[in-house]
Amino acid sequence: MRLRNIKGSREIIQKSPYVVHDETSVKGKWHEVFGNRNQIHIEIGMGKGQFLMALAKQHPDINYIGIEKYSSVLLRALEKQQEEQLPNIKFIRMEAEYLPDVFAKDEVARIYLNFSDPWPKDRHAKRRLTSREFFARYDQILSPEGRVEFKTDNRVLFEFSLEEVKEAGWSLQASTFDLHHDPVLAEGNVMTEYEEKFSSLGNPIHKLTAVRKLPV
Repeated sequence: MRLRNIKGSREIIQKSPYVVHDETSVKGKWHEVFGNRNQIHIEIGMGKGQFLMALAKQHPDINYIGIEKYSSVLLRALEKQQEEQLPNIKFIRMEAEYLPDVFAKDEVARIYLNFSDPWPKDRHAKRRLTSREFFARYDQILSPEGRVEFKTDNRVLFEFSLEEVKEAGWSLQASTFDLHHDPVLAEGNVMTEYEEKFSSLGNPIHKLTAVRKLPV
């Protein structure tokens, strides 16, 4: 759900040292942004940043980039980062379709998609972040051993995503329709704001992990 517009949010974001504003100019050079050659993990549609910032605390040897298109939502994540000042996290305000313009081949090791917009109308299927069109974009930036992790409480979207993994020519590494009751996949699970909300209402959380099929 989109937050209401917050007056001045774009101006605050523009001045923030935690936001990369010239993201296309650092394509292939993200190691220079972070000052190291650690792996890069990205979350597309990161919301208020709870999930990504928890990971950044747990794994200081991994660089995290949160991508969010709504200024009012990104602002909330920036407020948290202002308090935490984690050195291994950056943010970008952009649309996900431009990923190949921002990251070079093999530059990203993992992509997180959490409670993405379901775009329920059939004519909007290509806009879903787990559509074959988006998997083609991920294929351009992920390292050979990279993977995509997707969580949602929307069963229709999840079933669509399972099919799209196959249609995109990827492999399903793991999947579950009830993450919180899956002892293997639930191990080490970090919850998002939406995950906490929906699971508290008794909604099962679905998760899949997809990997690229490598040439034999």
